[in-house]
Amino acid sequence: MVAENSHKQAETVWLWSFTEDTLLETDDEGTLVAITWWGEYEFRGTATGVQESLARLALGPVSMANLVAADGAGAEAWRLSLRRVLTRLSGSVVHSLALNDGRGPVLSAIPVAQSPAFRAGPLPAGRRVRLSRFAALRADGGVLLAESPVAPYKVALLRPPAVLLASSLAAPTTVDGLAAVTGVATAVVADVVEFLVAAGLVLLADAQGHFTEYGGPGTADWSHDDLMFHARSRTWQMPSSPGDGDRPPGAEPPMLKPAAGGPAVPLHRPEPAALTAGDSTLTALLETDHVCPAVSDRGLSARQIGEFLFRAARVRSIGATGLPGGRSHQATQRPYFSVACLYELEIYVGVNRCAGLARGIYHYNPLWHTLTLINDDTVVLDGLLDMAMVAAGSHRRPAALLTMTARMSRIAWALGGAAYATTLLHLGALQQVFSLVARAMGLAAHAVPADSGDRVDRALKLAWPAEVSIGECVLDFPPGGRVNSA
Repeated sequence: MVAENSHKQAETVWLWSFTEDTLLETDDEGTLVAITWWGEYEFRGTATGVQESLARLALGPVSMANLVAADGAGAEAWRLSLRRVLTRLSGSVVHSLALNDGRGPVLSAIPVAQSPAFRAGPLPAGRRVRLSRFAALRADGGVLLAESPVAPYKVALLRPPAVLLASSLAAPTTVDGLAAVTGVATAVVADVVEFLVAAGLVLLADAQGHFTEYGGPGTADWSHDDLMFHARSRTWQMPSSPGDGDRPPGAEPPMLKPAAGGPAVPLHRPEPAALTAGDSTLTALLETDHVCPAVSDRGLSARQIGEFLFRAARVRSIGATGLPGGRSHQATQRPYFSVACLYELEIYVGVNRCAGLARGIYHYNPLWHTLTLINDDTVVLDGLLDMAMVAAGSHRRPAALLTMTARMSRIAWALGGAAYATTLLHLGALQQVFSLVARAMGLAAHAVPADSGDRVDRALKLAWPAEVSIGECVLDFPPGGRVNSA
């Protein structure tokens, strides 16, 4: 690359810039302050020339050669000072590679970690290279994006040579092999591959021709999807195009799902104060051994389902509460935990054996504490019950099946990229409350790992993917168990 590796032909240029969310300020004492996604950084005693160079980087990609403010020893001191600042701000520095045709970058490496290292350098002659098995290509903001959960950068493939070369690296090859297959000049191929290796998207074989994934042997335990989900869900960064879709950016989705059409069945509302008289202590419930799901042949009552949902999931109150970042919003209070009281989960009840309720699939309204029949197709219901029966390792269909879904707009609006991971956290909290409430009532509520595919979403008539099913729980009697509530 011309700016860093002058021994090569002048066909590519390495460019530097800051991410769009980086803001540079200088206080009254001359201290440079960089405000980034990762926090604020102060640089005291930074020379004026360096500050001017940093301000230029905030305007867009530029080569180091065009930033030199002095000659000789002065230029070297400037370069070292600038490099120290950029190293500390590496989580906000975008590296780009351009052809020397004045048409802008061919590809850009955008940091996704706070302190990544971008170590570009010449590849050993004839050494094999290939994409990491975790690498994925997808459309993003009008360009093709290459990313990997083990890479500290995601790479925007901005022009055809980068797209062609990246898509030709699925199998092991060499720079000369790529040049022969793609028709791209060997020097350009070498620079692009060096760039992708430095970004962590492409693996470089060792002298014996063996490849080792970034992250080492520990990556063998991960699938691409699971590791990508883990890596990307640990940040609240919003999607690249938050304005896409029907909802304006920043608009708060409704607290509750609009009521389903059809008559609502009012459920039993027990008196909370009276429930404590017959309840076991929390310690007694927690110290009871967990057992595998076991389904009896008994039926529930509408009163029991009403009490169960009242104790576990009803809306107790509505009021303002805080969001991460200091904002406030209208929210509900319910018996289970939810970050910032977002409560994006919905509950559907598949009724099988229940005195006082017809067989069918119902949606639970936690505000009015009612059930609304949304699907009376018993064949569809039996399919869900059979799925739960297999997941529970049973030979009987459960008396009732609770299915939890998530309205993603309700939580993504506040938490961005961390939304789905937080939803799964909420699901676990609700499942725990289900289990404790069921034990207190002498019932059994067991989460089951159902292999649902899209069957559940279709059975519940969800507007997928705005609302998606995320978990199931069977509600039944423990064999030979007592019942606390009639």
